[in-house]
Amino acid sequence: MKSSSDHSQPRLPKKAPKSDVNRNGSIYFAVGLVLMLFVSNQLINYKTYDKSAINIDALNLDDIDEIIIPLVDLKLPPPPPPAVVPDDIQAIDDEEKIEETVIESTEINQEDEIEVEDIEVEEVYEDVEVPFSVIENVPEYPGCEKGSNTEKRKCMSAKIAKFVQRKFNTDLAEDLGLSGKQRISVIFKINKSGDVVGVRSRAPHPRLEKEAARVINLLPKMKPGRQRGEAVIVPYSLPITFRVQD
Repeated sequence: MKSSSDHSQPRLPKKAPKSDVNRNGSIYFAVGLVLMLFVSNQLINYKTYDKSAINIDALNLDDIDEIIIPLVDLKLPPPPPPAVVPDDIQAIDDEEKIEETVIESTEINQEDEIEVEDIEVEEVYEDVEVPFSVIENVPEYPGCEKGSNTEKRKCMSAKIAKFVQRKFNTDLAEDLGLSGKQRISVIFKINKSGDVVGVRSRAPHPRLEKEAARVINLLPKMKPGRQRGEAVIVPYSLPITFRVQD
């Protein structure tokens, strides 16, 4: 016996299988959405004006105030008097004699003798600086007057080093919280009179620089250095090194 499903009629194929409306549904939806947004934007930005507030009338020239310009009586200056022409006119000769100025040449011939009066020449001594290492006669520190120039140089260096060791306050670095090896560079000059001038120092701390300058300014007066028999300025550099115990 056949089931009821066998008696159902078979499904017929679609007439146009390619004409599926749902296939391009997303495109149609996007186009419609764009159109709706455009129309909404136009409606929002649409402006209306009250035409009754605009009054366009013809210009009435009678309503304009008339400007009256007052008349001014202008007085013109009198005309200038006519030029007076002299009765007697004398003719002047164009060819006037002019005396020419003769300019003599100032060039000197090599054979000419020139007499020159006595001229006093003043000697100008400049502040010449000669380095301590090459000066002919080094400055003499008190107690270093004897010996050769080399011995005087060594004696002076040793005396200055001992003086600085005795006068310098080494506890200052510890008070400043510094540790390890400390180096101070000092530069000064011994002028023509043997005085110490122009002291400059450089250190890790300003108080160390000030202390170094103070000690160098305490150096005694020396015999000035001499170059070719003349007293000169001698620059001197002194490195100061000490170690702070931890």
